Amino acid sequence: MPAAAPSGAGLAVQSADVAGAGGLHYDDWVAEFYDSWFADWFDRAGTVDRLVELAGGGPVLELGIGTGRVALPLVQRGVEVHGVDASEAMVARLRAKPGGEHVPVTIGDFSEVAVPGRFSLVFVTAGSFFELQRQEAQVRGFANVARCLRPGGLFVLDGPVPDTGRHGDEAAMRVVRGRSGQLVVRFAEVDRAEQRYVSHYAVLGEGGPRVFSVPYRYALPAELDLMAAMAGLRLRERTAGWRGERFTSASDQHVSVYELPAQGAD
Repeated sequence: MPAAAPSGAGLAVQSADVAGAGGLHYDDWVAEFYDSWFADWFDRAGTVDRLVELAGGGPVLELGIGTGRVALPLVQRGVEVHGVDASEAMVARLRAKPGGEHVPVTIGDFSEVAVPGRFSLVFVTAGSFFELQRQEAQVRGFANVARCLRPGGLFVLDGPVPDTGRHGDEAAMRVVRGRSGQLVVRFAEVDRAEQRYVSHYAVLGEGGPRVFSVPYRYALPAELDLMAAMAGLRLRERTAGWRGERFTSASDQHVSVYELPAQGAD
């Protein structure tokens, strides 16, 4: 069930929860504006460069492929990309872009949908893995990735390192760059007991104010390592960013690379 958006007089509530996860989806309205709203929220160039290095001979599979923000630059670099996404609206945006019509996409929940073929690399970016909103779903997600990988293949995901000792800025607001004539403000609710947070986006523009909400279930890197081990994967490396920054106790982000051991390996 979609997370509740904050109440307010005159707000039309627009729920848009998960691109590729949990059986939920971003709808047509959010898909229309997604690229312009979130263009500056992650290091696309660094992400693409690193994924090209990890891809080997390909093919690769992107979980939550969405509008193709990462997939299409990879295709332009000569990587064979397949995708999974739960939102037909987001995939329609991918299809409308040059080259997007040629990218195979399976529609469904990436924690459980069967994808044809085996891949040298499976990846999920921009923290989208955590849109799987229950621990059981995240465990299933790792198991499904393991089924998709070739022996020796890699799974890479990024995400925040939760600061469990912090108290105070959970509700801090951030202005998101909207299209001309739009103001988009993001604020969050955090439930530490359940390891959940919800990002709420209030959009002011033509047609009046609207709100949509995206729930997440966050996990510490050590918990992710355990989920990986349960699926038969092992941690190969962890950095603080897509450009290989050293991961330390002060890092607030991580990029974790897991490996499916080659057949016969210890």
